[in-house]
Amino acid sequence: MSYKLFIPGPVEVSQKTYNAMATPVFGHRSSDFVELYESVQPGLQTLFYTKDPVFISTSSAWGVMEGAIRNLTGKRVLNCMSGAFSDKWHDVAKRCGLQAGALEFEWGEPVDPEAVRKELAGGDYDVITIIHNETSTGTMNPLAEIMAVVREFPDVISVVDTVSSFSAVPINKDELGIDVMLTGSQKALALPPGLALFSVSERAFARAASIEGRGYYFDFLEFRKNHEKGMTPSTPVIPHIFALRSKLEDIFEEGLESRFARHARLNEMVHAWADRHGFELLPPRAFASKSLSCIRNSTDLDLPELIARLKKRYNCVIDGGYGKIKGKTFRISNMGDETDETIDALLKQLDEILAEL
Repeated sequence: MSYKLFIPGPVEVSQKTYNAMATPVFGHRSSDFVELYESVQPGLQTLFYTKDPVFISTSSAWGVMEGAIRNLTGKRVLNCMSGAFSDKWHDVAKRCGLQAGALEFEWGEPVDPEAVRKELAGGDYDVITIIHNETSTGTMNPLAEIMAVVREFPDVISVVDTVSSFSAVPINKDELGIDVMLTGSQKALALPPGLALFSVSERAFARAASIEGRGYYFDFLEFRKNHEKGMTPSTPVIPHIFALRSKLEDIFEEGLESRFARHARLNEMVHAWADRHGFELLPPRAFASKSLSCIRNSTDLDLPELIARLKKRYNCVIDGGYGKIKGKTFRISNMGDETDETIDALLKQLDEILAEL
């Protein structure tokens, strides 16, 4: 049984994308692979708003998230924590044996740039991790304002997770001064899970060169060395790269401004639906994600029953909350290939079921 996914990842994958994955593979050290790898670079650099190379990792984004702090932390890493995934990044740092500080906020509250400034002012940190769009809470942190603060501290390398915001909103890596920007395939890119993309600044490469114990699989210098030959350090998941090339064709055919506007419009449709039913968003409206909605279960709705009926009757799936706010919130994704028609149909289905509960 296949279900229409309105969860915050993996999201729905188009038949065109699946068809691209069926392209016969070839040797990853062949000229054919070099041609494939190099064919996606211009589009990826455009999406990252960068002149730096964009690397392809056969892993989830978490591999690169862990790899980044292992590549870059010489002294201490500051983790901005405001949800399940940013909290986990702090845990990962400690599991890697790194010195780590926690800048904590309530789930659903955005990271405060002034608090970042206060923490960095002591000179204790040489890396900072930031999740742009905290998927667990549907909160979009004020990245431009945070990065303006980080730029005041030239010894601090920034690592920014854009997993659920990349290609849904514009994120100008070079203009913002982001050192490492990373994302995954299964969110707004609407590809199957299993691929991570990331871009690294020259500052970050210089830092990595001074760090021992980077490992191999996620060693930034290995990625750059192989990138210069049109290759990846280890065997890549070639079908995913064919799918990525197909998806880039779709994105640029639609046009970036149209894509960003579509995500904003669909997101507002969900917000308006929540308002009509007396629900509230978890984050303040000004900091609400543009790619998904995290909605408080303020009416004590029987969420498991709602989700079960939606799945059984319409083969559609939404999310019943994540981590410590599971059941207290629910999440609806509008990212990827969703349209006015698909979101409208989902909301009408939810209306019908809500009338029964």
